[in-house]
Amino acid sequence: MFTTRPEIVGTFGVVSSTHWLASQTAMGVLERGGNAFDAAVAGGFVLQVVEPHLNGPGGEAPILLWSERERAVRSICGQGPAPALADPAAMRAMGLELMPGIGLLPATVPGAFGAWLTMLRDYGTWSLAEVLAPAIAYARDGFPLVPRISQAILAVRELFQREWRDSADVWLVDGRVPSPGSLHATPALARTYQRIVEEAHAAGATREKQIDAALDCWYRGFVAREIDTYCRTQQVRDTTGERHRGLLRYEDMACWQPEVEAPLTLDFGRYTVAKCGVWSQGPAFLQQLGMLRHAGLEAHEPTSPGFVHRIAEAAKLAMADRLAWYGDPRFADVPAQGLLDADYLRSRAQLIGAQASREMRAGTVDGRAPRLPDLDAAERTLASADTRFGVGEPTFAALPPVQQWAEKEIFVGDTCHLDVIDRDGNMVAATPSGGWLSSSPTIPALGFALNTRLQMTWLEPGLPNSLAPGKRPCTTLSPSLALRDGEPYMVFGTPGGDQQDQWSLAFFMRHAVHGMNLQQAIDAPAWHIDHFPGSFWPRQTVLNRLSIESRFPQAALDALRDAGHELRIGEPWSEGRMSACSRERDGKGRLVLRAGANPRGMQGYAVGR
Repeated sequence: MFTTRPEIVGTFGVVSSTHWLASQTAMGVLERGGNAFDAAVAGGFVLQVVEPHLNGPGGEAPILLWSERERAVRSICGQGPAPALADPAAMRAMGLELMPGIGLLPATVPGAFGAWLTMLRDYGTWSLAEVLAPAIAYARDGFPLVPRISQAILAVRELFQREWRDSADVWLVDGRVPSPGSLHATPALARTYQRIVEEAHAAGATREKQIDAALDCWYRGFVAREIDTYCRTQQVRDTTGERHRGLLRYEDMACWQPEVEAPLTLDFGRYTVAKCGVWSQGPAFLQQLGMLRHAGLEAHEPTSPGFVHRIAEAAKLAMADRLAWYGDPRFADVPAQGLLDADYLRSRAQLIGAQASREMRAGTVDGRAPRLPDLDAAERTLASADTRFGVGEPTFAALPPVQQWAEKEIFVGDTCHLDVIDRDGNMVAATPSGGWLSSSPTIPALGFALNTRLQMTWLEPGLPNSLAPGKRPCTTLSPSLALRDGEPYMVFGTPGGDQQDQWSLAFFMRHAVHGMNLQQAIDAPAWHIDHFPGSFWPRQTVLNRLSIESRFPQAALDALRDAGHELRIGEPWSEGRMSACSRERDGKGRLVLRAGANPRGMQGYAVGR
């Protein structure tokens, strides 16, 4: 099969990410003696700088890792909770039916910093100063703007100039949108990270004490105080068309720390796939796996209508269960084991027929009937909302094509992903997101924006993902880790919001069932379904839409239409931003490492040797 680039093969280390600078930064750490955890942290902080439209310091970072020392998979929950002031009754009293998509109201505790540093402290070997040095340098000295960043800034330029002037100071150059390819610096962010390094170094004599001191700087020190002051004092315009102060406070930051836990897993043939818990959408991947055990996919080629139809219909069922059942298990009684039970998933698979389903069919689990939210809330919200500055994930205004920047209009909002494997076999998969440059105004003293993850909750009471103080919103962020024959094998993932556990699932099936190598499985024509309310404001519901790349054979497209799918034909290379790395032993017991990266958007890169 034709591929856009070779699958990387080596023995020393491999990295794949959504930006070449993060990939090369992480590989540089491996070259200088760091392990996979050091490399992932350094690469993750660089992603915050060089993909600011896709993630930021004020965002989130769920992480899956394999530790050779522990011989175990671990999940680090970098999703922060709702503030204590996030009372859904108070929100409804303000006339809200949904949390806004931008502004200060939907901010949670920013969990990315805690997740990255917890992994560094417990599994890494490098110092805080060493892993932060590349990010500080890019923020201080400048990094090249990819076209998507320039388009993202153009999409919110009017908002920045009229309302969010602190953001305009960071992202506009003399009032103009910076050109793609130009070097752009974010010195305030560089100063924030440099101050953390300096205070941490002064506070502790050992690597671990310095990392703990840095966590204190962020969650109980000057960063938390600045966030508290900004949220208390600034009234920020959001998608309601009004201005609101933020809910996040110092106390919310001070009492939080990331949780390290065992992931959920499910077997599929030779493979065992690990995903984050029901506070994420990760179990939707596992539910699809359990259904597709019975689909006979080996008889259907990856570009055939049978392959697409069966996976698409399994996704519809899994996403309906996500809507009905997933939420923070500390607040909601989520039947996680029931959702992954083999008999339950077999019964769900029996619902997949020859024709596309037009219904949202959540399942009855452990004798409990599902409950769906009020899906008309989105339409009522839109009737009075201010949509000038955008909708969707993340919230951006629609852009016309800008010929000097891109031949086609491109979607400027998304997320990031990073995979690393070192020569000892340690593995990391992380999907950082949130805190986009468009999410909320830049806090001038810190140089970054807060996340808007609470837009993924419901204000309707009694749902597993209803808003509550201290409760984590059910995030779409979903890294993946797979074992093969009981041995750690692959880390992979993609940006894409609701599409993450669709693109990743189809990639995995092309590789595990049809034997494509990593790059072939990434490059192959892809698709996604919309058959649920979107996870991002304004949470509109679309049913039975299948967005599919035009590279599929015409006969396959015709057959899918005949099966009842409402097709939206996309550009040839428009679906997914997969990254993947794998490891296996050869006949002499040597560790062979492989990597592939997404060519779509001309930004993701795999490196290794």
